Amino acid sequence: MLHTVNKSPFEANSLENCLRLARQGHTILLFEDGIYGALAGTRFEKPITDALKRSYNIYVLVPDLEARGMRTDNVIDGIKTVDYAGFVDLAVENSVVQAWL
Repeated sequence: MLHTVNKSPFEANSLENCLRLARQGHTILLFEDGIYGALAGTRFEKPITDALKRSYNIYVLVPDLEARGMRTDNVIDGIKTVDYAGFVDLAVENSVVQAWL
């Protein structure tokens, strides 16, 4: 299952709910303002790191990261990066997509 999170975790609880309900082996994609959950040094680093240890596949959309003035070296270790084509690939690879709004 692919979970997509596009809201800032500082303004909505979408990321927290996603991390709570996703299961081992699921994929999470952070895009639009959801990319803020992928940044190292925030209060979300520990929950993200814990999720990575539980075998969640977590990705961040690089064009959205860059559009907000961030670089890939600002991303929590273990989060993978994708471009738009990679986003499409994730959607195709997963038969179910859950959007966390």
